[in-house]
Amino acid sequence: MFGLRFFKGQPTDYVIKYVSGRLRREGLGLAFYYLHHNTQIITVPTTTVDGNFIFNEITNNFQSVTIQGQFTYRIADPRQASSLLNFTIDPRSRHYVSQDPEKLQQRIANIVQMETRGEIQTRTLEETLRDSQPIAAAVLGRIRETLLLQSLGVDLISIFFVSAKPTPEVAKALEAQYRETLLRQADEAMSARRAAAVEDESKIKENELNTEITLEQRRRQLIELEGANAQQEAEFRGRALEKEAEYRARAQEMELAVYRTFAPPAILALAMKAIGDNAGRIGNLNITPEVLAELLHAQTAAPPLSDEPIVLKTPRDI
Repeated sequence: MFGLRFFKGQPTDYVIKYVSGRLRREGLGLAFYYLHHNTQIITVPTTTVDGNFIFNEITNNFQSVTIQGQFTYRIADPRQASSLLNFTIDPRSRHYVSQDPEKLQQRIANIVQMETRGEIQTRTLEETLRDSQPIAAAVLGRIRETLLLQSLGVDLISIFFVSAKPTPEVAKALEAQYRETLLRQADEAMSARRAAAVEDESKIKENELNTEITLEQRRRQLIELEGANAQQEAEFRGRALEKEAEYRARAQEMELAVYRTFAPPAILALAMKAIGDNAGRIGNLNITPEVLAELLHAQTAAPPLSDEPIVLKTPRDI
């Protein structure tokens, strides 16, 4: 009736109501009646918004690199943002009446690109590809320090670089270089492994040789010890035999000492008796006259003995 309508804002929208060009109400999530013909309603979202970007830059060694990423922001000062951009909506469709809200992301992206360019121009291509996340952190810090988005009423929350890529030709060259580096490292690792294997084998052979030398030395010591023991045993046996012979000689000497007082006939008689006792062991026994003469010493008056030897026959010969 008479163009009277009702508007209810979202809790996260900052609503500004103008009636006939004058500010009437403003705040988060307002709800009110309005006349369609003389009321303008502005809604500024205060939630976080994600914006994507992609741009090409040149490093300090004149190599092109493509940066792709995302930033997150929120409108911290809705009045400031609405004074620079038109956030007026159609109350019925809730669509913006202009393209200004879409320009905000582009302006933020331009500021991010400007600061990113300053960081990349101080680095080589390799450093840019390696330090993409530190570069993003540095860009975020510079934007916050210089308050570049304060005039837009925007607070930049985060910046992330999703990827940093060189041109396809350079990428192939870098891949080839890295691939060759990996192959060279693999060859070096293989050579080092072979060298280690050869060194280990040399150590094993050296240990085996040292073991053989030690065994030979011990074997030589054993032979020398056995020889010394055999020599000592022979010397001991020789001394024992000498002692035994000496004792036997002394015993025989003591046995024969008794016969020194005997007369030759008595000795001869004893000898003949011993021969007779051992006649079973004697084959032939020849007694020459010289022996008898020597024993008897020719003191008797008996006739001279014949030159024929006296032959005693044992029972074995009879």
